[in-house]
Amino acid sequence: MTTPEHVGYEVDDGLAIVTLNEPAKLNALSAAMCAQLREAVGRARDDRRVRALLLTGAGKAFCAGADLGAMDRAAPSDTTLGERTAGAMQAESNPLILELRELPCPVLTALNGAAVGGGVGLALAADVVIAARSAYFYLPSMPRLGLLPDLGASWFLPAQIGRARFLALTLMGDRLPAETAAQWGLIWACVDDAALREEAVRIARRLAAAPAHAALEARRAADAARTNDLRSQLAYEAARQRDLIDADTFDEGVKAFLQRREPAFPPR
Repeated sequence: MTTPEHVGYEVDDGLAIVTLNEPAKLNALSAAMCAQLREAVGRARDDRRVRALLLTGAGKAFCAGADLGAMDRAAPSDTTLGERTAGAMQAESNPLILELRELPCPVLTALNGAAVGGGVGLALAADVVIAARSAYFYLPSMPRLGLLPDLGASWFLPAQIGRARFLALTLMGDRLPAETAAQWGLIWACVDDAALREEAVRIARRLAAAPAHAALEARRAADAARTNDLRSQLAYEAARQRDLIDADTFDEGVKAFLQRREPAFPPR
């Protein structure tokens, strides 16, 4: 197992709390941090007690994006820096985003501060995002470095805020404050900084109370809707309801409704 200093991991009553823990570097995504993030996600995936995952950062930033200081342009190699970076993305950071999206439990990001560059994609890989009022999203990679937004940011943002806003943020590199992100529908809520942790845990526990398959089903329905026309999406809904209505969770939900109590769904 890798050393624990880059990423914190704890489980509290079914809630896995994963904390980017390099505050002195604004939680920049080094190779070591990325590896430990994948390890933490894997632990949550394999622990059937975990019913929700909360992702946040230590210190004043959520994630400053790639650790540019660790990119050695002069390293002796028969490949270019670009080739090595693309290889590292395919081997580590891209799988991290996919593994978050494929977790069998809901994922909540609590944006405690700035999400910059790849940190934007990492934050938006969650099912639900809430942010401290002082937090913001920032994509400086194209105007300052000539690079595309990555870690899924170029997929998440157009889908959630539209092409025009994505292009403007990418080309101009303006900061997107948390309050505006909430108004645009990019995140669920913006809360006072002092209330972020308490509100994040409260929402994560609500997510944890849902049926074990809820997150995967909701993600897949949203993804299908991106390419389906209405007729195809209606057919998709009918096909999934056929299976879900025959599941034990539906029986428990109906019983709870009739008995006027909260449903008690089994663990995954």
